[in-house]
Amino acid sequence: MGHGDGSGRLVSPVGADDSGTRILHVDMDAFYAAVEILDDPTLRGLPLIIGAPDGRSVVSSASYEARRYGVHAAMPVAQAIRLCPSARIVMPHFHRYQEVSRQVMAIFESITPLVEPLSVDEAFLDVQGVRRLWGSPAQIARVIRERVRDEVGITCSVGVAATKHVAKMASTIAKPDGMLVVPASATLEFLAPRPVRAMWGVGPKAAESLEARGIRTIRDIRESSQDMLDRAVGPALGARIAQLARGHDARAVDTERVEKSVGHEETFDVDITDRVFLRSELLRLADRVAARLRRADWEAGTVAIKVRFDDFRTVNRSQTLAEPTAVGQRLGEAAQTLFEQIASRDPVRLVGVRAEKLRPAGGGGIGLWDDDEDWRRVEGAVDSAVARFGTSTITRARHLGRDEGRGTARHPKARGLD
Repeated sequence: MGHGDGSGRLVSPVGADDSGTRILHVDMDAFYAAVEILDDPTLRGLPLIIGAPDGRSVVSSASYEARRYGVHAAMPVAQAIRLCPSARIVMPHFHRYQEVSRQVMAIFESITPLVEPLSVDEAFLDVQGVRRLWGSPAQIARVIRERVRDEVGITCSVGVAATKHVAKMASTIAKPDGMLVVPASATLEFLAPRPVRAMWGVGPKAAESLEARGIRTIRDIRESSQDMLDRAVGPALGARIAQLARGHDARAVDTERVEKSVGHEETFDVDITDRVFLRSELLRLADRVAARLRRADWEAGTVAIKVRFDDFRTVNRSQTLAEPTAVGQRLGEAAQTLFEQIASRDPVRLVGVRAEKLRPAGGGGIGLWDDDEDWRRVEGAVDSAVARFGTSTITRARHLGRDEGRGTARHPKARGLD
């Protein structure tokens, strides 16, 4: 199995058997770091940490040179610097990453219309219907890798397989700058020795629960009873991994896929104990989320919050709304309610608000009585003012003079709406 630092990498030779395959998973290599190097070639070959340099933020990405020291995404920057003191800290440039991502996705879409982006730096492609134009799936994968390198200037890794699950696993193993082909007939052989942690959809907690029962590889999953799997990870995930372990994955490439969430979070310069300030921050972040929803003509069915304490313990809470909305006041009230349900009163270093279960705005219509009519009018006026004068010209009165401890916008988590 490949590792985040590129060790254990496996790739297929030219002419590898790709019979029975149709799905490609294409993943850019250390994407944020690669874009920074593209814009500043003097960074090439250096251990890079993409994040704010103050040490209180978290790592957004890292070059492979830094990963070999144990640095990884979501790690506190202070810890990353301790692991790799020689690393160069580079502030992230998210608009630039979106720009390069659009170039990459355009290449994919020039090959096949069946493209399912998963994030700014990865996508699934179904190439079954374009074989006459471009060749076999492995040949198409080589074309894509060459075009991304030549036209964009960065590298990618590609997994070629019969199913989405196996293709995604294969691209991970091939990193960086590689291609791994798994013919349909070799699917079970390929899966058997892989660790359960390598399975798409098996998180750290589920992996720990499986490993505690001696289920360490995908072969072990196949040899375990369904009852044991259900006890380890619950019936839903237990049934899913049992199917995936046997190579069964009926999921098709979904070109209509909508990002599941859009959110913003804030890392503070100092740990915060003031609950009033934290409630105000949640409302401010909810306003930002709602504004992005309205610009993209979406509504949220669920609100979620993230609270990270001074010891890096992180708590997540979510709530389904009575009616989908893009009203900041409504999202903020739900976020504040969720916050009050968290018993811990320890100092807080980060809070975040996320809108989930997105759908097109107005899908459910508006009833005879619209409880949010006044707020819609107010927030609509705010949107107009922001569009005309900029984001810094208007804010809620409660936010004025409340900047103490607030960090700069580290990396707003707003996916799929740019």
